[in-house]
Amino acid sequence: MSLLYEIGIVIQWVLLLYLGGSALYLFWFAFLSIFPLKNLPPVDLKKRRFAVLIPSYMEDEVIFEVAEQALQQNYPKDLYDVVVIADKFKTKTIQKLKQYPIILFNENFSISTKTRALNYALRLLPDNHYDVAVVLDADNLMEKDFLAKLNDAFSYPYQAIQCHRVAKNLNTNFAILDAISEEINNNIFRKGHRKMGLSSALIGSAMAFRYDFFKNLMKEVEVVGGFDKELELRLLYNHHIIHYLDDAFVLDEKVQNVKVFSRQRRRWLSAQFHYFGKHFIPALKALISNGNIDYFNKAFQYIQLPRILLLGLLVLISFISLFVNPLSLTISWLTASFFIISALFLATPLRFYNFRTLKALLALPIGFAFMFLSLLSIRGANKQFIHTKHTYNAFQIKKKDR
Repeated sequence: MSLLYEIGIVIQWVLLLYLGGSALYLFWFAFLSIFPLKNLPPVDLKKRRFAVLIPSYMEDEVIFEVAEQALQQNYPKDLYDVVVIADKFKTKTIQKLKQYPIILFNENFSISTKTRALNYALRLLPDNHYDVAVVLDADNLMEKDFLAKLNDAFSYPYQAIQCHRVAKNLNTNFAILDAISEEINNNIFRKGHRKMGLSSALIGSAMAFRYDFFKNLMKEVEVVGGFDKELELRLLYNHHIIHYLDDAFVLDEKVQNVKVFSRQRRRWLSAQFHYFGKHFIPALKALISNGNIDYFNKAFQYIQLPRILLLGLLVLISFISLFVNPLSLTISWLTASFFIISALFLATPLRFYNFRTLKALLALPIGFAFMFLSLLSIRGANKQFIHTKHTYNAFQIKKKDR
C-alpha cells in the first residue's frame, strides 16, 4: 500500500468526522422535531401593545398589500400600530400610504440596511408606549390571529420569540426548494432545538421582542448582512432563551429563480463564516467557564456546510468510495449519507411529498452547482447590501400553491 494511499485514507477519516458529524447533528434535531411542541396557555390575561415594524427598501409593488393585511389582525385596533419605514419609495407610493391608518416614516438612507431603518423608527416612536416589537419583512403577511398568539406567548418571561414563517408562493421549482429548505430549518433549528431545551434560531423577520429590551439591544447593532445572526448571538451570549412559536404563521415570498437563490445563499454563507470566525473561540470559552451551551451550539452551527452542499458531497463521496475504499470506510460514508438523507426526510413536512416536489428536485443539481460556486466568492458578501426584490402578490396565489 503506497504512502499516498494511506495519507488519502487518513484525510478521508478526518473529512468523515466533519461531514458525518454534521449529518448526525442534523439527524438528531430532525428526529426531535417530529414530536409536537406544547403551546402552553397564557399565565396572564394582559393585552399587550404591539409595534409592528416593517422596514422596506424600494418595495413599491408589495407594500400596499402588506400594510392592508397587517391592519386586519384579530386583535384590538387600539393596541397595535403598523409602522412602515419606507426607504427610497416613489412619491406616489408615499402619497397613497399616507391614506392608510399606519405610522409612516419616509426616509432616503445614504446606506440602506435593515438595522438602520429599525433604529430610525425606534428613535422616533414614543417611549414607554409599546410592550412588544414585531419585525416583518416588506413582503410578509401575518395570519389574522398572529398578534393574539404572540400576546399569549409573552405572558411567559421570554425576551425574544421567533414565529413560523411559511411560503407565500410555490410557483417555480426554486420557490418550492426554498420553501422546503425553510421548513427544514424550522424543524431542525427551531422546533427540534426547543424540544431539547435549546434556543430557536432567528430568521430576520416574523420575530418579536419585548419592546424596551429590543430598543436597547438595537442601539448596539449596525450590520449590513447577518442581522438575525448578530441578534441571536448577543441574546445567547447573555443567556436569553429564544422561544419558537410553531403555530403563529407569517407568509413569506420565496425566491423564484436560481440567480436570486444563489445570490441570497452567497450572502448567508458569508455571514455564517464571518460570525463563526468572530464567535467560536468566545463561545468555547463561555461553554467551559459558565456552561453556556446555547451560545456554543450556535457558534458550532456556523462551521457546518449548507445542507445542499453536505448532501451532495456525502452522496458523491459515498458513491466513489464503493470503488476505491476499504469496506470499513465505505460503510462509514454510506452511514453518514443515510443520516443526512434521513434528516431531510424527517424535517420535510408531509404536504411537500407530492409530484410537484419530485419535479422540483430535478433542479437540485443546479442549486448544488451554484452553491459550490458561491463558496468561491463569499468574501465580504455580508458587508454589501443586496436587495431581494419582492413582486409576488398573495392574492394572485392559486389555492394549489398554498
